Amino acid sequence: MKQLPFMGVICSVTLYIVYRTTNYQYYETQMETKLHPFDSVEDNELPSGKLKDLPRGIMHTRSDLELRPQWRKSLRSAVKVNTNKNLLAMPVGIKQKEHVDDVVKKFRTENFTIVLFHYDGKVDGWWDLDWCDKAIHIVAHNQTKWWFAKRFLHPDIVSTYDYIFLWDEDLGVEHFNPGRYLEIVKSEGLEISQPALDPNSTEIHHRITIRSRMKKFHRRVYELRGKTRCSNISEGPPCSGFVEGMAPVFSRAAWRCAWHLIQNDLVHGWGMDMKLGYCAQGDRTKNVGVIDREYIVHKGIQTLGGTGELTKKTKKKRGTSSGSSGLDTRAEIRRQSTWELKIFKERWNQAVTQDKDWIDPFPRQQRRRKHKRQSKFVDLYD
Repeated sequence: MKQLPFMGVICSVTLYIVYRTTNYQYYETQMETKLHPFDSVEDNELPSGKLKDLPRGIMHTRSDLELRPQWRKSLRSAVKVNTNKNLLAMPVGIKQKEHVDDVVKKFRTENFTIVLFHYDGKVDGWWDLDWCDKAIHIVAHNQTKWWFAKRFLHPDIVSTYDYIFLWDEDLGVEHFNPGRYLEIVKSEGLEISQPALDPNSTEIHHRITIRSRMKKFHRRVYELRGKTRCSNISEGPPCSGFVEGMAPVFSRAAWRCAWHLIQNDLVHGWGMDMKLGYCAQGDRTKNVGVIDREYIVHKGIQTLGGTGELTKKTKKKRGTSSGSSGLDTRAEIRRQSTWELKIFKERWNQAVTQDKDWIDPFPRQQRRRKHKRQSKFVDLYD
C-alpha cells in the first residue's frame, strides 16, 4: 500500500513525458508542412481525376531534375537521397562559356542542381568542363530564357527545390556566394529577391537594383530625380516590391505563381517584372527585396541575337550592326519586345476587367503624409 503513491507519481511523470513528446512531434510536423508543403503530400492522397483507370498506389504525381544512374553496382543498393534543394537555370551560349563556368562553379559548391538552356545548339563545346556531365542540358535554337522556363520548369517538376534561380548568362559573381545569399533571404522572409548590382555594372535599368554599400539588403529606394520618382508616398514597382528579370530568385511558392504569369507566346518577358510582386505570397513591400551584401556585376553582353562580344553601348559607339547580313537583329528583338510589352499590358487589364471575383491586393492609394517636413536628402535605400 505504501508503494501506491510512488507508482502514481511514476505514472504521472510518464504520462507527462508522453504528452510533451507527442505535442513536440506534432509541432515539428506542422512546421515541416509549412516549410515544405509539397514534401508532405503523399502520391496516393492526390485526386486521380481522369486517371481513374490506374490504381492510386502506382501513380507518382511528382518529378524532379535530378540525374539517375542507369544501373547500380548492387541491385539491392539503396537509392541515393537527393540533397540538392535549390536550382540554378540559365540560358547559355558558347561565347559566354567562361562567364557561365564561373557562375556554375560557385553554385556547384553549394549543391545546386544546374540546368543550362542552350540557345545556340553548341552543347559539344562544353564537355571539357568538369561539371558538365552533372548538369542538365536542354537545346532549342534562338529561344529565350522565359521560353525555356515556361516549357521545362513547370512548378510540379521543380517542386522539390526550395529556391529557383533563373539567371542570365552575363553576370559576374566574384562578390557573390549562394549559401550566404540564401541565409539572408531566409532570415528576412523574402519570397522573391535578386542580388544587388555593382554600381560599375555596364547596364543598370532601375535604381532599386543598385547595391547599397552600407546595408545587408533593401526593400525600396528613394529617388527624386529623373523620369521615375520614388518618394515616401510611392508604392509598388519600381520603387518597392520589385526585382528585375536578369537575376530573379523565387521561393517554391512564388515560382508556382510566377510560372503561371509567364505568357506562353510572349517569349521576352517584358512587363513581367512589374507584376512579380503579386506572386510574393503577401505584402510585396515586405516579401520582395534586393540583397546588397551578396552582389553581382551585370556585364551587359547580349549574345542571343547579337555577337556576344560587344556590349550595346560599345556597339553604339562603333556604329556596328549585330547581324552580318545587314539586319540589326538587336533592334528587331527590341521592337518585338516592345510589342510584347504592349500585349502583356492589354492582357493584364483585360483579365482584371473580366475576373469579377479578383480583388487587387495592391490598390493604388493616394496617401498624404501628416509629416511633410522630412528632408528630401534621405537615405536612398530602405
